Amino acid sequence: MKLLILGATGPTGRHVVDLALDGGDTVTVLARRPEALADLADQVDVATGDATSHHDVAKAMAGQDVVISALGRSTSVRADDLFTRAAAAVIGAAEEQGVSRLVWLSSFGVGDTYRSASAMQKVMYSTFLRNLYANKETSEKAIRSSGLDWTLVYPTMLTKGPAKGSYLVGERLPMKGNPTISRADVADFMYKAAHSPEWIHRDAVITD
Repeated sequence: MKLLILGATGPTGRHVVDLALDGGDTVTVLARRPEALADLADQVDVATGDATSHHDVAKAMAGQDVVISALGRSTSVRADDLFTRAAAAVIGAAEEQGVSRLVWLSSFGVGDTYRSASAMQKVMYSTFLRNLYANKETSEKAIRSSGLDWTLVYPTMLTKGPAKGSYLVGERLPMKGNPTISRADVADFMYKAAHSPEWIHRDAVITD
């Protein structure tokens, strides 16, 4: 399978890249800093560009089967319109290039998933993460109405721990306290979702 991975230089995206290479897929990554993937120069096709640019995304998307977005804002709690701009670029490019499958990383607590959050989670989502989550929610409304074969992935608090290979996934999951999930396990789910129709047009909440 031919995969375009956005956010490949981030910690979750890099896990997705490694899984795709191990799985024998043909991998293209779009990165503003291609030097961050220098160790993979002979294994992936690195396109220099910005995930919020329609032109850059469309060029990288040509000939792909699936787009996986692991874009994030690292430790920032400000979105700076990253997700709305990236969603617009991806949707437009997908229509132009005839690519329909999209696996998109979000965060638990965005949109309708907020209703299932614990009291502790709701405090954090409605205060510190309010700006970030509002931008993510707007981007996902555009994705849902785009006509693409989307899967939206909603992990709980991300950690740097190793993959356990066992985690909970569902469209709605009950929450207590502030549960976590490793980035490695989130990447595992996203990679598997990209290769299966099971989660098309579905929200995937994921946690330990």
